[in-house]
Amino acid sequence: MPDGDYKILSFDGGGVRGLLSIIVLQRIAKALPGFIDQADLIAGTSTGGIIALGLAHGIDINELRLLYEEKTSMIFHDSWIDNLLDLGTLAGAQYDNSILKEELNRLFDTTTLKELNKHVLIPTFDLDNNSENPVKRGWAPKFFHNFEGADSDGDRLVRDVALYTTAAPTFFPTVDGYIDGGVICSNPSMAAISQTQDRRAFPTPPLLRDVHLLSIGTGTCRSRIEGDTLDWGLAQWMRPLLQILTEGNISVVDYQCRQILGGNYFRVCPDFSAGQVIPLDAVDKIPELIKTAESIDLNTLFIWLAKNWG
Repeated sequence: MPDGDYKILSFDGGGVRGLLSIIVLQRIAKALPGFIDQADLIAGTSTGGIIALGLAHGIDINELRLLYEEKTSMIFHDSWIDNLLDLGTLAGAQYDNSILKEELNRLFDTTTLKELNKHVLIPTFDLDNNSENPVKRGWAPKFFHNFEGADSDGDRLVRDVALYTTAAPTFFPTVDGYIDGGVICSNPSMAAISQTQDRRAFPTPPLLRDVHLLSIGTGTCRSRIEGDTLDWGLAQWMRPLLQILTEGNISVVDYQCRQILGGNYFRVCPDFSAGQVIPLDAVDKIPELIKTAESIDLNTLFIWLAKNWG
């Protein structure tokens, strides 16, 4: 690795809320042309994985924005026939992934991870790792990347990896045994830092003092469950538990990154209005997402970028 700073861009999961990340990115790129080109590693989970892979492939930010504004209503479309066959969501995923597949095929065609212009790290979760050792066979996190080395996933198709990391349980079906990376790290920032210290990818890892990381979130919904004692079972816990699993670790990762990188770390993730909850399939909230993203004060970020990204 060449001497000097190592720059990481990281994108959270959040479904349609990825539009917020895209608009923030547009505003940064407008103020600092060439900003994305300077990134050494782009990490992304779920919807953030699509953004990360798109940027690494050289797809224009405006085209990625159109994907969210024009296609998500079709991606998150649920017919009454599908609801009838699935008994609502009790016996099947809320949505099929056919439109999402079409869009990913259009964006990435037969491109492999090793053909991307940037290094990427994309979290997923493997429901069966098929280990030859029966003691170690089971489900496990899987981080797809295109660094060189024995564990490289460079030959994997980008469109497949994008589909794996977005396969949110109950929303979409599993794909090749993988589900959404958000069940392990909706915010992949800490995973990205760890990747820079992996000697399989870096014979001489960058010093942590040389690592600079910008983490872009999809907005924070201040959800809560009232009541001191809840005698709940599976039926009551199912939906809130999924949200807890996919969003509960985000602030933990933020804390860890701040402690490890200090001033070399910056995170953009605005709070939504009190009581406002925007699920990952809330396509009707797109106007609100646009308004929020365009109103964020980025002056402090620009100061940080001038010091850490130039």
